[in-house]
Amino acid sequence: MKNQFLAVLLSAFCLLSQAQQRQVIKPGEVWPDADGKHIQAHGGGIIKVKNTYYWYGEERTRGLDTNKRYVSCYSSKDLTNWKFRGDVVQMEDPDNLGPKWILERPKVFYNEKTKKYVMYFHLDNRTYKVAKVGIAVSDKADGQFKYVKSFRPLDHESRDIGQFIDDDGTAYLVFEDRPFGFRIAKLADDYMSIEKEMCLIPAHMEGGAIVHYKGLYYAIGSGLTGWRANPNKFATATSLSGPWSAFRDIAPPETNTYGAQSTMIIKVVGKKSTTAIFMGDIWRPAAQWDSRYLWMPLEIGDGNLKLPEPKPWQLNIKTGEWNYISAD
Repeated sequence: MKNQFLAVLLSAFCLLSQAQQRQVIKPGEVWPDADGKHIQAHGGGIIKVKNTYYWYGEERTRGLDTNKRYVSCYSSKDLTNWKFRGDVVQMEDPDNLGPKWILERPKVFYNEKTKKYVMYFHLDNRTYKVAKVGIAVSDKADGQFKYVKSFRPLDHESRDIGQFIDDDGTAYLVFEDRPFGFRIAKLADDYMSIEKEMCLIPAHMEGGAIVHYKGLYYAIGSGLTGWRANPNKFATATSLSGPWSAFRDIAPPETNTYGAQSTMIIKVVGKKSTTAIFMGDIWRPAAQWDSRYLWMPLEIGDGNLKLPEPKPWQLNIKTGEWNYISAD
């Protein structure tokens, strides 16, 4: 009798857990994690290891130690339901940068050869004059990342950074070099340094994001307006080394990219379709803990790219298909 009761209880718990699973991504709204708390992974990046996605970003929860900077880690099987795995960085000023030092836009790469998780991030002082990348390393996706070093990639200034992993697994860093534009650079085999520059795109943009889709590379960037949203633009090339096309708007310019700034493009390759998802931040500088996320499937192909008006939508991670959903 006791075993029957336990079986019924377990079944009920499983049903309740399934009922609590989110089915819809709602751009611009509060995005609860598995514990019901708004996801804190701002300016972030996502990697997929086997069948699990890991989302790393700036932890902006209220009440944190103001002398430290925090990077959070979340995991998901479907890009919709996320479990908080902890703050994998809880770092004090590593380079004597002074009060209000900056750690922004963490991006993690998993190195198959070394079995290490390598995190790049923008490291700076309060006036943005240092302009370096920092590197921290962990043996586990959700382990504590240990700070290793900082440097200017290829001796160039680096502020906003982005990451790109091509279809062949090659890893690249995208970084904003304020005097010249934004650069695409190939990482060394161990991901601990830069091997070579692929291209300088002579456009004064940040928030660089790249996707390889049906034979073309698409690069998205944001204008240099600080926290304020602006019309993000895109260009295309048949090779990362260019030449790149002229930049065009990804959304009606009067919408200022629907209030968002690009941080990454996630490509989901399913059994039936491939979806490229625009991953953007809706910044709220006066209440950073309440900053939101704008994720939307892009209309992309044949050299064109468009960010549709944000609406609730649903993704089938297995088939790669997506569809709009009526808001509940």
